[in-house]
Parts: sequence; structure tokens; C-alpha cells
Amino acid sequence: MSTAIAPPRAGVKEEQPYVDPTKKRYTGRKLLGLVVVWVALWLVVKNRDTLELPFAQTTGLHTWLNDFRDSIEGSGQSNWFMKYVIGGISAALNGIITALQGLLSTAVFPRPVPEIGWLGVMALIGWVTYALAGIRSTILVLVCTFLFGVFGLWQFSIDLLIITFVAVFICVIIGLPLGILMARNQRVSAVVTPVLDLMQTMPSFAYLTPMALFFGIGPACAVAVTLVYAIPPLVRITEHGIKSVSANTIEASRSLGLTSRQLLRQVQLPMARRTIIVGVNQCTMAALSMATIAALVNGPGLGKPVVSALQTLNIGAAFVGGLAIVLMAIMLDRTTTAASERAERRGGHTDVASVGGPGVVKNIVWLERLPRWASEEGYESPPRKHLSNAGRRFAIGLLVVPVLIAVVLSRTYLSLAQFGSFENVPVLSFLSGPKLASVVNTVVRSFVDAVDTFTNGFKEVVTVWFLNPLQALIATSPWWLMALVLLAIAYFLGGWRPTLVTAVCEAVILGTGLWNDAMVTLTMTLVATLLVMIIAVVLGVGMGRSRRVDVIIRPFLDAFQTIPAFVYLVPALALFGPGRFTAIVAALVYAVSIATKLVADGIRGVSPTTVEAARSSGVTPWQMISKVQLPMAREALVLATNQGLLYVLSMVVIGGMVGGGSLGYIVVAGFSQRELFGKGLAAGLAITALGVMLDRIARHAAARYES
Repeated sequence: MSTAIAPPRAGVKEEQPYVDPTKKRYTGRKLLGLVVVWVALWLVVKNRDTLELPFAQTTGLHTWLNDFRDSIEGSGQSNWFMKYVIGGISAALNGIITALQGLLSTAVFPRPVPEIGWLGVMALIGWVTYALAGIRSTILVLVCTFLFGVFGLWQFSIDLLIITFVAVFICVIIGLPLGILMARNQRVSAVVTPVLDLMQTMPSFAYLTPMALFFGIGPACAVAVTLVYAIPPLVRITEHGIKSVSANTIEASRSLGLTSRQLLRQVQLPMARRTIIVGVNQCTMAALSMATIAALVNGPGLGKPVVSALQTLNIGAAFVGGLAIVLMAIMLDRTTTAASERAERRGGHTDVASVGGPGVVKNIVWLERLPRWASEEGYESPPRKHLSNAGRRFAIGLLVVPVLIAVVLSRTYLSLAQFGSFENVPVLSFLSGPKLASVVNTVVRSFVDAVDTFTNGFKEVVTVWFLNPLQALIATSPWWLMALVLLAIAYFLGGWRPTLVTAVCEAVILGTGLWNDAMVTLTMTLVATLLVMIIAVVLGVGMGRSRRVDVIIRPFLDAFQTIPAFVYLVPALALFGPGRFTAIVAALVYAVSIATKLVADGIRGVSPTTVEAARSSGVTPWQMISKVQLPMAREALVLATNQGLLYVLSMVVIGGMVGGGSLGYIVVAGFSQRELFGKGLAAGLAITALGVMLDRIARHAAARYES
């Protein structure tokens, strides 16, 4: 799960406040002075007016939200909107997902097994994968799918696939037309973009509760919360892909008399096809990540066994479920990536035999992409290393026969309809869920005993020297003092605009009655972000300065970004046990990938001329890093901090499930304790306000550094 900010839209320069480049801001000195004044006042007025609210206590707003929930639930049959619109959507989603579960994963009375057993499901999945992405992806998908059954998680895995693909299908139905409309209409883009910003800035936990209120607990709610999280990247990337089509190509097409609809269908969509599929890839990964978290609202899928294992501190069982999620993420990521590459090859080799009409447009599209294969003396045909389109269609059609046979067999024989035990199979017995969980628990206990001194020492250092002092300063400051400090920081870093946003967000947090809990969450976020940036700078500088280091580290960063956020709780819990530090460690691992990549790109983007000039003047490697590369990559460092901050915030909230406390724990409690529903919903609002505030401060700080 991610709350990352999308990159600036292609062709649209974001509005930035004008700053006189000759005017020195002395930001560092101002912030230092602010801290000195803050600490001095804190020593005098600490532990006063902190607005700390006991966990079981509620406010008038929380009670009103509980009453509002009751009225919504009571109006389900009387209010036409709730009954026919929301209720109709919920019933349709529940019906579709239940039907798909009965077809693929869940026993349907009077049958003791699904309509299509595991062999038929694997055959269908393999056939679809081959049609979209080729033989390599098919092998990967079949191996991963088979392992789901070996782990004993077949039904949970297929349920997660169902939820993910239903959500992605709806995202595509809504997101593609919206992205195209935004690319072709600047007014629509100006209206929709702030909404997408809010959807991406808002931590996913913030909208679990309101979605559960309207759609109820179950599959429909899981799809709804997944849509909110997964649709923004698809819309943004689709808009970017359409806008990125060469202006020369568009002008040449218009000169041929193409209408706006023909231009879109015959030029822009074919040339943006690969980019759009990348958007579908990002949408799929986001949907998978969120569908896992949706287990908290009784969404079917692999999230259920992982949540259950985390609640009982069963690291082995959580590991098996987490491993299945990782395998699913890898197979979906590689499949959509391969489909994107195949679309690029297919789009790049367009038939140019026809003359006139659409054939001329195809010529233009092909010529626009021709430099990929063109030589200086003439045009060469693109390389053909794969089956022709006709050959592929024939192979796909031919494979329908064995697929149908597998489906029929899975409906006939019980052993081919449901996975049996692999206890007597030499290799697979080790991978069976209970056996693997037992082995993992044994290994984890041995490993934790071996590194217990180091992990406890590291935990103690960070807690005593960073977390406790900062939490004491932030959470025990009077609310009015902390509010003024945040306003001053916003003004010093970004000017009046983020200051106004900060004031509004502070008012929202105060209104929720959860100011003190929000400050505790802010503390955990800042500590985790500090650790993220320390690691990101060290690794990013190494990657930016050495291609060999980049080749070694980047695959690990890619793997960390592929793994859904939920999974990071498992190793963190194993090493450090339940508590707020575990949430910080999980957030660190989750956020360090994107921050490191941004730092590395910033270091690599420093002008080679500048680097060579500094080297010729005899600077040492350390001076090169500290005096040249890091200062000139300051913009990338600010952006990395921004992204790391938002990733950390979303993960620290999820850490409430493993004892992180504060707002995340209140949100989770709102699902399990009916009387705390209103307080959980208020905590979601506070999380959103906190995320928006931090995002706007970091964005405007980055804009100032650019100016």
C-alpha cells in the first residue's frame, strides 16, 4: 500500500510561488531558532493542555458519528439513495464476487467443491497468461499458482485474485476514459487532479471505516476501498501517455483530415498503449496491496490468514501467508510488464501495406517509432524474434482444447478439484503450509536468540535517544504551542500556502478530539523518516557514484517495492516483537526503496562537467560528496524526503496492528468494538489531515528549492 505522490503531469507545469532568487531565506537559522524557543517554552509548560484522551473515552463528535452510523444503517430500507444506489452497487459487487468464488474457489451446494477445480483453474490462468504475456510468464504463473495449493492457501489465494481483478476491471472501466478525458480537456484535468491528490495522499486506513459504513462488511467494501487506492495511478499514467504522443505526429494526422475521435483511436491510443499498460500494472499492484489490507473489513483473500496469524503472534503462519502474497505480487507484476513489452513490440511493427485512410495513419505511427530500428542509410524491418501474430493466434486457439479437457476433468475427479495433502511427497512436503510454518517458527526463534543482543540494542538506542525525547517534546507540549510550531515550520519551509493548509489540518485534528494521538503518530513518522533518509542517502550516494553498486542494490529495491506493505509487518514482528518500534521498522523497510532511488537519481543527475571540474581541483571523495554532489542534488533529497514521509505515514498507521498504538490502533479498534466506531472514523480523519499537512509542507519546500 502506498500513499505516494504522482509525478507532475506531462506538459503541465505546476504552479509554484514566486521567490526572488537574490533574497536569502536563512531557513536553517530560522528553524534552529524556532527549536530553541520551542524547547525553552516546553520546559516551562510541558504536560499542560496536551488534550490527551483515554482510549475508552469518547467525545461528542465520536458519539455523533456513532449515531450517524446507526441512522445510515437504519435508512437502508427507507432512503432511496442508500437502498437503490449504494445498496444496488453493494449487492451487485457481492453477487459477482460470490458467483466467481463459487465458480473458482468455494464449494457450491450440493457440490463439495467449486464448479471448476484447481486443475481447470490453473489451465485457464495459464491460457490467459500465454495469450497476454508469452510462455515465460505462463511458466512463472503456473508455478506460483501451484504453490498456493501446496501452501494450503488455494481458496484464499484465488479469492484474492478475484477481488484484485474485479477491482482492476472496474478501475479500467472508469480510469481509462477519465484519463483520456483529462488529457484532452484541461478544465477536466484541473478539476480531477486535486481529487486524485487527495486520494493518493490519504492513508488507506482513513477510508476503511467510511466505506464499511456505506457498503457494509464484506467483498463489496473490499472492492470499494481497493478502488479508491488503485485508480489514481491508472488515471494519471493514462493522461501522461496520451499527452506524451509527439505533437508532430498529431499535427501530421490532423493534416490528413482525421476527426478528433479518429485521432484518438488510430494514433494516440496505439502510441500510448505501452504507457497505458504500465498504468494497468501499477493499478494491479496497488489493488493487490489494498485488497490484502481489506481483510480488516472481512474482504476475502490472503489478508485473512495473515491478520489472524499476526493477532496470535504466529510468525510462521504469517510468513506462509506473506510468502503467498509476495508470489502473487511477483507473478502479476511480471505478467503485466511482459504484456506491456509485447504491446510495444506489436505496436512498433504496424502493417504499412495499406495506402490511404487509416493505413496512412499507421504509416505515421510506424515512422514515429522507426528510429528504434532505422539505420542512417535506410529503413530496416524491426527484428522478429517471436511468433508472428497469425502463429500466436493459432497456438492460442489450439490450446483451448487441452484447457477445456482440464476443466472437464476438474469437474469430474475430486482429486483434480481440490488440493490434497503433500505430506508424502518428498519435495513438496517441506512446502506444505503447516510444515513450512513450523520450520519458520523454529528458525525464527533460533535467529532471534542469536541476534537478540543486537536487535534489542538497536531498539534501545533508537527508542531512548530519538523516539522518547522527540515524543516527549511533541506529545507533551501544549496543543497551542505545538500548533504554533507546526505553523512556523510550514511558513519557514514553504511560505503562506502550506501555512494556511496546516492551519486547516490542525483545526480538523483538533475537531476530532485526537490531538495527542496524532502527535504520537507524527513522532513515529518523523523518527522513521529520519532513519529512512539516513539509509537512503548512504545507499543512494553509492548507487549514484558507482554503476556496479547500482546493479547490486537496485534488484533488492525493486523487490521491496513489489512486496505489498502488509507483509513487512511479519519480519519486523519476528525481530522486535509487538510495539511502536516494530511499526517504525516496518515503515523504514517499506519506504527506503523509493527514497533511495530518488537520491541515486539525484546524485547521478549532477552535471558531469561540474564533477570533473571539482575532481581536477583535487577534492577528496568525501569532499566531492559533501561539497558538490549532495548540495547539487538537494532537490532530489527534498523529493525523497517527501515521498519517504508519506510512505512512512501510511505504514506507521498499519503498524497499529502490531502494537504501534496511537491513531492506527484506534482505527483498528473501531472495526472490532462497535462503541468505538465513531472514534475510529475520527482517527481516520485525523490521519488524513496529518498526511495532507505533511505532504503540502514537503511539496512547497521542494518548490522553493527548485526556484
